[in-house]
Amino acid sequence: MLHERQQFSETGGPPPIDLVETVAESHDWAFDRVGDDQISMQVEGQWRNYSVTLAWSQTDETLRLICCFEMQPPDTSLPRLYETLNLANDECWAGSFSYLKDRKMMIWRYGLVLAGGVCAQVDQVNHMVAEAIMAGERYYPAFQLVCWGGRAPHVAMQIAMAEAYGHA
Repeated sequence: MLHERQQFSETGGPPPIDLVETVAESHDWAFDRVGDDQISMQVEGQWRNYSVTLAWSQTDETLRLICCFEMQPPDTSLPRLYETLNLANDECWAGSFSYLKDRKMMIWRYGLVLAGGVCAQVDQVNHMVAEAIMAGERYYPAFQLVCWGGRAPHVAMQIAMAEAYGHA
């Protein structure tokens, strides 16, 4: 821990999780500092409340974000959901969705590589969290349509994309 703080103080920036905590406080997000290298927060969206966790890995110099929400689709809709996830991930340049069936959890993952002593910036952390929430908000309607509305994945994606533009 001390070595990590020394490394960042030598490069002029705070440890990444300290920066994330500052961002969470500035947005009045409920958060819990899980440890020196991890923070969890709750962010309210239009469709869902999102659990957002950011963790710093000194080993690979990556600030990892996981944004998740509960989702319990019927087993019969899982093939359509997985196809929809693939279509959504094809549209996403930063991050990707996964569905954890055993935990009934949809997750969005993203990693910000800060190799070589690069320091995270407030704008980067804000962007990471905003992208995660926007991805959830943008694609949640498509996931709902294929799981409970019986829509074909490509049709649900078109409807969700049109809907997203109206709420951006």
